[in-house]
Amino acid sequence: MGKISSMFQKGKMTVSFEVFPPKKDDDIEKLYDTIKDLIDIRPDFVSVTYGAGGSTRDKTVEIASTIKNKIGIETMAHLTCVNSSEDDISRVLDELNSKNIQNVLALRGDPQQGQANFTKTSGGFGYAYELVNYIKKHNDWSICVAGYPEGHIETQDLKREMDYLKMKVDNGADFIISQLFFNNEDFLNFRDQAIKKGINKPIIPGIFPILNYNAIKKITSLCGAKIPKYLSDNLECKKDNPSEIEKIGIEHAISQSEELIKHDIAGIHFYTMNKSSQIKEIYNSIAKKIIRI
Repeated sequence: MGKISSMFQKGKMTVSFEVFPPKKDDDIEKLYDTIKDLIDIRPDFVSVTYGAGGSTRDKTVEIASTIKNKIGIETMAHLTCVNSSEDDISRVLDELNSKNIQNVLALRGDPQQGQANFTKTSGGFGYAYELVNYIKKHNDWSICVAGYPEGHIETQDLKREMDYLKMKVDNGADFIISQLFFNNEDFLNFRDQAIKKGINKPIIPGIFPILNYNAIKKITSLCGAKIPKYLSDNLECKKDNPSEIEKIGIEHAISQSEELIKHDIAGIHFYTMNKSSQIKEIYNSIAKKIIRI
């Protein structure tokens, strides 16, 4: 275990998961049970998100440390610019380092609660590439950044988004995980454009299994991801049947993953929503197609 950036090898795929700190402290043990349930899949790493506005910063560090040092899976902690000065970021990095965590996902973050636009904190950073640059100088980190196959919700401009991605890579990003998407052509086109831009870092597709009708409506409205018409129509027909929605979502995630594997992807990153059984079902359906060492 160690730096995630050292895991990428030609001909091998990584498998990873994202989890988030639960709102209730009593639910943290349930999260650890979920992660332990996923050990059978042999994940290469687990990423742990921030809450809105950096509200779960301490929990993120605590959970990442437990996953790495007690459960025994390599971990990546999210780090955002939201409500954080340079000194705040430095303190979090020092704490992560003290807990043997060497991997961070550097994000600008969403606008502060109640605001339409992101506001730079005094003494902080306004862009993810600035945060990447600072982290790279702070210590010897493995740094991941986000990529947006359909453009960022604030720009919807793929060319401009690619310029930002190149800046993040030029400032020290080691690999990229994509925002969720439901049309593989969007991801493959994004990857092609990145290569043409001179971005030669691994780009991992982020797969989001649709497990709840209301949840996916909310999430796509926040991030701007589009659901293909055939899938949207299918979901609408079954929206009052939770088990059917979950079945549709799992089948689509399996189909997405199988097709992407044929296109020589660097890995697959599952947005788990802190679920394990559904993720295991998806993984077990595609496991024989994944090249792992």
